[in-house]
Amino acid sequence: MISNDILLEAGATLKEYIRGEQLFKEGDNARYYFQVFSGEIKMNNYNDDGKEYIQGIFDTGKSFGEPPLFADFSYPANAEAISDSKVWLLPKDTFLKVLENNPSIHHKFTSTLALRLYYKAMMVSEISTQEPEHRILRILDHFKKNNQDGSTNSSLYKIELTRQQLADLTGLRVETVIRAVKKLEQKEELVIIERKIYR
Repeated sequence: MISNDILLEAGATLKEYIRGEQLFKEGDNARYYFQVFSGEIKMNNYNDDGKEYIQGIFDTGKSFGEPPLFADFSYPANAEAISDSKVWLLPKDTFLKVLENNPSIHHKFTSTLALRLYYKAMMVSEISTQEPEHRILRILDHFKKNNQDGSTNSSLYKIELTRQQLADLTGLRVETVIRAVKKLEQKEELVIIERKIYR
């Protein structure tokens, strides 16, 4: 999103997080802009029964948790390191100045936030109305498109998600995901090679 050079020049700090460590909790006040330098971060919520719902997964170069920086509300979800990670932290006021002074970066954020709103709207519809196989294909296509810089080429894309993460992203039970993935493989909608899903 923002180049490492611009982040350094603006005074961002690079912080290390170990796997399972929380960066912020649902209800916390937003004080920083976060951008992944290395590793993977997930944003999630838990229901009253303790079931996790993953809002999104963010890897190298991706930012997360920005909406509260613009609208002064608390975080609607938690952020947690999926693996050992390094993350840029830029104070809120400095981040807003960087956007103000760099219209091209500001435009990129507007586009990114619009795409995330589209994804949320699509997932609400999918989770409430669609069959498991359909939900899974939509998630796989979303990850394929967004991790190939918008490319929709026909080559197979390796999905770097576990069955549990697919369940948490789609609101399904992991057993349902396993059955649905097998059905999709039989229908030749995806390929499984050494237990990894390709689409």
